[in-house]
This record gives sequence, C-alpha cells and structure tokens, in this order.
Amino acid sequence: MPTRKLIVEYADDLVLFPDRWHKIGLVIWVSTMLAFPFVANHHWLTTGNLAMITIVGATSLMILTGFTGQISLGHAAFLAIGAYTAAVFGNRFGLPFWLILPLAGLLAALVGLCIGPFALRLEGLYLAIVTIGLLFLVNHVLLSFPQYTNGVVGIGVPVHSWFAGSDSGSMLSGFNNTSHVLGLELTFERKLYFLFLVLTLVTVAVATNIKRSASGRAMAAVRDHDVAAAVMGIDHARAKVTAFGVSSFFAGVAGAMFAFQQQYITVEPPFNMMMSIQYISIIVLGGMGTVFGAVAGAMVYTFLSPLLELIGRQLPFLSNLSSGQQSTMLFAIVVCGFLIFEPLGLFGIWLRIKRYFAGWPFRY
Repeated sequence: MPTRKLIVEYADDLVLFPDRWHKIGLVIWVSTMLAFPFVANHHWLTTGNLAMITIVGATSLMILTGFTGQISLGHAAFLAIGAYTAAVFGNRFGLPFWLILPLAGLLAALVGLCIGPFALRLEGLYLAIVTIGLLFLVNHVLLSFPQYTNGVVGIGVPVHSWFAGSDSGSMLSGFNNTSHVLGLELTFERKLYFLFLVLTLVTVAVATNIKRSASGRAMAAVRDHDVAAAVMGIDHARAKVTAFGVSSFFAGVAGAMFAFQQQYITVEPPFNMMMSIQYISIIVLGGMGTVFGAVAGAMVYTFLSPLLELIGRQLPFLSNLSSGQQSTMLFAIVVCGFLIFEPLGLFGIWLRIKRYFAGWPFRY
C-alpha cells in the first residue's frame, strides 16, 4: 500500500513538504525546537545538545554505510580528528568556533579521502578491518604528540566567538559568557543549543538532498550491486570516494561539536571502538539507508540511555556493572530485538503508521 498520494510528475517527487500536513508538522516542530531551551532545565538541555551531536554523527555514517553500503568501524577516528582540531586550534591559535567547525570537517574529510581508495578494492569485513586500523592509527598519532594534544591527560576546549584577544566587550564576544538578546537570557548551553540546531538542520538537509540527487542514486546503485552499477555506466570509484569524503566531513563537524559540548576531551575514552559500534547500532536501530533512520535512531539512543541505566540498576546480573556498561548491554538487546522482529528499524514502524492513516478508515 502506498504511503502518500500518487506522484505523476518528477518535479512533485522533489518537493520536501508536498501537502499541508507536512507544513503544519514543520511549523509545530520549529516552534517546539525554538521554545525547548527556554523551558527545559539544565539536564534536558544538555541531553538535547548531545542528541543533536549524535544526529550529525549518525547522519554522516548513514551516508557511508546506509547510502553506499561501505561498512566502517573507524567512525570514531573522524570524530576524534574533529574534536582535537577544535581543541588544538582553539588553544594554540585562538580561532573562533565558526572557523573551527568547517576546518575540523575539512581535516577529517582529507583523511577520509585518503582511506577512500581502499574501498575500491575492499568491501564488507575487509573494509571494516581497514577502518579499525585507521581508528588505532589516529589514536596513536594523537597520543604521540603530547606537546599539542596533552597526550593521555587530555586537553581543554575553548569556544571563541571571535579571534582570541579580540573578543572583549561586545554582546557576542565571549561565547561562554551569558548574553541578553531581546530580553532573553542566552547562557552557554543555550548558545550551544542554537548553534547545534543550525548545524543539525544543515546536515540533515544536505544528506536528504544527496540521497535524492544523481550522486545519491549512484551510491544506492553501488550499494545494491557495484558490478551492475558499473555496467550501467555509473562510476563506482567516484561514488565510494565521494561517500567517504562527505561522511568524514560531517563526522569531523560532529567531533568538533562534541568537543565544544564537553569542553575537555581525552583520546580514549570516548574515541574508541565502542563509539564506532554505538553509531553502527544507532543507524541499524533507526533504519538503514534513510535519513529518517539516522535522526530517529540518534534521538532514541540519546534519550533511552538514561532510562536503560535506571533499569539496569534493578536487574540482578547487571547491577554489578557500571552505569555505562548496563546501558550498553540493554541497548544491544534492543538492537538485536529490532534485527529479529523489525529489520527496517524505526523507519519500518513509521511506514506502517503512515500506511494505516493513508488507508484509514479502511484496513486495506
């Protein structure tokens, strides 16, 4: 059964908000997002910021694994590059956040483009092994230059609104300072919220347009069968390298966002194999190959983790583990349940809901 009205023109298929229900939903969603930081307490505001970081990171991995079918277990390496770019350039050169964010993405994309050629000859588990090697290599390099990264001790991450030494006195000078705009109090967490909201919207919009573009259709063809795609005239090498470059760029941006949120980072944890596996689990939970899956999976993971920690404390065999281990174990069970009973993830549940209301009040 279809989930929307019949499309008879190609231009209609490209419309993001085709009917009034989409537009009403957009207005409600925008209003909620704008009001959220002023009605939520500090805990939920921090959780919302972490959710948007996870959405950007999950969307970047979805471009590589969901759109193109390239399995990567080194996703945490690109986030680490972005995070330490924010820390090093913020401390040593005093660069503002609006310059650090694209710089973090570009440096991560440069590494991703260097790894991309390996994807031309490798796939599946063999490519996953290469990306695991990249993760350990990046962590080793970050620990080998303590004069820049402080090694295992970790490093603080400043957030400058302007070049260091120039931000004094203006309303937006010190990003960490509380500002007042139109009678609204903008604390550091609220400023991060609106910054992350813009970055999240841009990332989701770019990923959505990539999927609907010729490049995105080429990625999907390579994912389904690269030999058949090559026979049809698709440059599979270009599609794979492009996917690695775009994915690593947004992963680097997500790493810089994470560094700004935490304000103090170390190499390991959190940038280890566990982070990479978590992002794989997020896109599997949300639904492979869809931007909706990346967003829904990231939000469910972020808001479900505290609940799973509370549940884990009550279970006899998990109560002896740390809160993080309890959450990881229960989340793994949830993901396995989706793999068995709902392989399409949260996206499959959403499709069934849409089909129900598309045919309502009839069942068929």
